[in-house]
Amino acid sequence: MSDNKRSNRGSNDPNDRGDAPSRETRTGGVWLVIIGVILAVMMSALLFGQNSRSLRYPDLTKLLIEHAKQKQIEAEGGKAETPKIVVDSPKDPKIQLEFSDLQLVLLGDDEITGTVMYRSLGSGSKAADDPENLPTRTDFKTVRVVNETQDAYFDKILRDSGVTWDNARPNRWLADNWFNLFMLGAIIAIGVIMLRRIGGVGSPMSFSRSRGKLHGQEDLSISFEDAAGIDEAVEEVREIVDFLKNSEKYQALGGRIPKGVLLVGPPGTGKTLLAKAIAGEAGVPFFSLSGSDFVEMFVGVGAARVRDMFQQATSRAPCIIFIDELDALGKSRSGSVVGGHDEREQTLNALLVEMDGFDSNNGVIVVAATNRPETLDPALLRPGRFDRQVLVDRPDVAGREAILKVHVRSVKLDDEVDLRHIASITSGFVGADLANLVNEAALLAARADKSAVSTTEFDEAVDRVTAGLEKKNRVMNEDEKIRVAYHEAAHALVAAALPNTDPVHKVSIIPRGFAALGYTMQRPDSERYLMTKLELESRMKVLLAGTLAEEMVLQDISTGAQNDLERCTEIARSMVMDFGMSRLGRINYRHSTGSPFLAGGGGNGHSMTYGEDTAKLIDKEVSRIVEDALTQTREILTQRREVLEAITQRLLEVESIDNGELFRIIKEHSTGPWLVPGTITEKPRAQIRKPENDLDTLKDAE
Repeated sequence: MSDNKRSNRGSNDPNDRGDAPSRETRTGGVWLVIIGVILAVMMSALLFGQNSRSLRYPDLTKLLIEHAKQKQIEAEGGKAETPKIVVDSPKDPKIQLEFSDLQLVLLGDDEITGTVMYRSLGSGSKAADDPENLPTRTDFKTVRVVNETQDAYFDKILRDSGVTWDNARPNRWLADNWFNLFMLGAIIAIGVIMLRRIGGVGSPMSFSRSRGKLHGQEDLSISFEDAAGIDEAVEEVREIVDFLKNSEKYQALGGRIPKGVLLVGPPGTGKTLLAKAIAGEAGVPFFSLSGSDFVEMFVGVGAARVRDMFQQATSRAPCIIFIDELDALGKSRSGSVVGGHDEREQTLNALLVEMDGFDSNNGVIVVAATNRPETLDPALLRPGRFDRQVLVDRPDVAGREAILKVHVRSVKLDDEVDLRHIASITSGFVGADLANLVNEAALLAARADKSAVSTTEFDEAVDRVTAGLEKKNRVMNEDEKIRVAYHEAAHALVAAALPNTDPVHKVSIIPRGFAALGYTMQRPDSERYLMTKLELESRMKVLLAGTLAEEMVLQDISTGAQNDLERCTEIARSMVMDFGMSRLGRINYRHSTGSPFLAGGGGNGHSMTYGEDTAKLIDKEVSRIVEDALTQTREILTQRREVLEAITQRLLEVESIDNGELFRIIKEHSTGPWLVPGTITEKPRAQIRKPENDLDTLKDAE
């Protein structure tokens, strides 16, 4: 089955420390700026907006005397002026300060406070004439001189001045500053909330927090029945579920559950789905995350996330931790150039300790998936950590049929659809490919306004998945169309003439995919795990047939054979260097470091183990093998020229022919033995030789 994407739903547990909802970093930054500005304004108001002016006791007395004088002038019928005094600044004698118009004086035991009009006159009297330098109302504070003589004199001039006064009130700082305190508390509360909100996964506030997502049972509705096509892998992990449900049975015999299970296999075979099925069948909490979730730019963060992950898992034991793409975290350690360890190695060390260290975690099963097992650290693969490695391989015919049955549950099929036939023509497909195939067929049926999906849609979907989308806007001119028709007809002809090749399923000159102007599709009769030398040589001949047909018929070759030549050369080089199928002997000249599960090989490719002289011999042998294949392929096409012309003409007429029509054309235009003489046998390669048949042959020879 295919690797399903991890569920985006998390746990409803309020204590869950899994992923927070994703937010844009820009939004969090804007909020932080807003909070900072508000905080700066409020602190400025608290520190500077209500700052009291210091007024010395003698200067206050002088100002009260001025008030008394102006009051006396007003009482005598004169024009009173604003009472004011000008004094030198205590900080800078060059600056003069003007105080005027006392309005309220509060008498305390140690100090006198009130309000007064105030302005700074600068270093001269010119500032007093400046129209922009107007007095402003402000608070003042004066240290009180406490003695009976001074108190009596001060009380007298205070009453004569007519200024409103009162005894000092009790300390009302809290009542006077409640709004400021409220705003400061609100700012602090908003800041705490924002830090918590932006402290989710992916923010600088959550470096050491695990990114594992906890799935509840309501999120895990997958069972082993959904993991079709991988029966052997299911059987390997079924006992883990049985242990989680009936641990007493195993513990009574002294057995213990494997601490770790490593699922290995090609992409799309169902490793993630199998892990979900384990959790769904066991009925235990399930943490899911990727190996890259532990990796961070700061050293120590990944190790902290590993510890946090296992701490959460231990608190919910028994439970399962699923780590997808383990190779991102568990690659083999190597000596650093500078003698240190990078972040990934620190994280791997933490994982090794948590899985089987001094304080190993009981009840926590680690299930991991990777398609690069050759890159994992040996310490991670040893028993006690990953005790069991389960191969989730490509499904066979029966497995593909079972997978198709799962995916067509919600698809309305026509009665004529034969899933067994579809499984037989999709050799090499994994669960993800088959899921995509069913979906493509359903979309094609909906596009044609059909009420059910028929075999026609499935055949077209196979072509789309295998060769790519049909390029209707890629119109070839007549010369190119003829050249492509000869090219593909030659591929099909040679494939049909050699008994040890895969049967031709379809031949087409309809452009598909990124660069293919035509294609010849071959499908094996059965699952193949080995290839013989003659089979590889036959495959090379099929690849070379296209460019040879162009040369023979059109007297010129084109760039359309680039991929054919590349594949043919690689087969010949592998025969010489990897398989020992050449005159150089049964020697392997290169050690492959690629992945057995990745089509591109992965890894660092190949390591060469020979010198320059041997390299020259290898190149000569590769060239000889290719030249021999060219010679033999030219003979096959020359002897069957009439059939080649017939297939080409039919392709130009209908653009696509299937296996049945191909062999009908061959039968009608063939004048001699069709199969190439001297190629193993003229019997299909799938036929098995029986000992009794060999005995009968010997008797006839006698």
